[in-house]
Amino acid sequence: MGRGKIEIKRIENANSRQVTFSKRRSGLLKKAQELAILCDAEVAVIIFSNTGKLFEFSSCGMNRTLSRYNKCVDCPDAPIVSKAEKQDSKEVDVLKDEIAKLQTKQLRLLGKDLGGLSLKELQHLEQQVNEGLSSVKERKEQLLMEQLEQSRMQEQRAILENETLRRQIEELRCLFPRTECTVPSYLEYYPIEKKNPIANHSGIGQDVASTFAVEKGDSDTTLHLGLSNDVYRKMKAPEQEMQSNDSGSHMSLL
Repeated sequence: MGRGKIEIKRIENANSRQVTFSKRRSGLLKKAQELAILCDAEVAVIIFSNTGKLFEFSSCGMNRTLSRYNKCVDCPDAPIVSKAEKQDSKEVDVLKDEIAKLQTKQLRLLGKDLGGLSLKELQHLEQQVNEGLSSVKERKEQLLMEQLEQSRMQEQRAILENETLRRQIEELRCLFPRTECTVPSYLEYYPIEKKNPIANHSGIGQDVASTFAVEKGDSDTTLHLGLSNDVYRKMKAPEQEMQSNDSGSHMSLL
């Protein structure tokens, strides 16, 4: 069960009062020490017993805490600033000055805020700018050379891949030889026969010449239609026989 609530009033029994004072004093000093350590606070405790004994605790020294307490009592409106806070403020001021200098230097490198510079300072600034430009150019050339080297490597890889593919194609051709099928030309199917011109003798008249013209026209038509020579000869054989008979009869009449 939990402890019951104790009524806060003076303990009448002297022995009980002394025991309670010892316990509560030890607990109070322990809590003050823990508060100073955990919260980084300056804590001071002064205790006088009913018999006049002094008990105290101070995290930074009793005299220092009392002097600080007296200053605060004399000037209650003055802000309390410790040495650590003063040191931090000094460091902040130093950092602010460095930031301002760096910003001014950056502006000058960009060609701005050059009014308060002397000739030597301008020459020094020019030298810094030239050095920066040379560094930038070197880095640029290095990157370009790296890209060129990568392009060359890619070209060599492409050449090797093409050579490999060409060898594979040659191997496939060796495994499966190609059968050459030559397609004859049109003249091989349908050759043009050269015919000797017919001489105009005394015994041959205009009928033979007209017959020759018809044959020539028919042969041209045959070539255009794509008929073979044998078929053409078979078709023209009866006509030639009839023309020869007519010519023979004509000669006999003469």
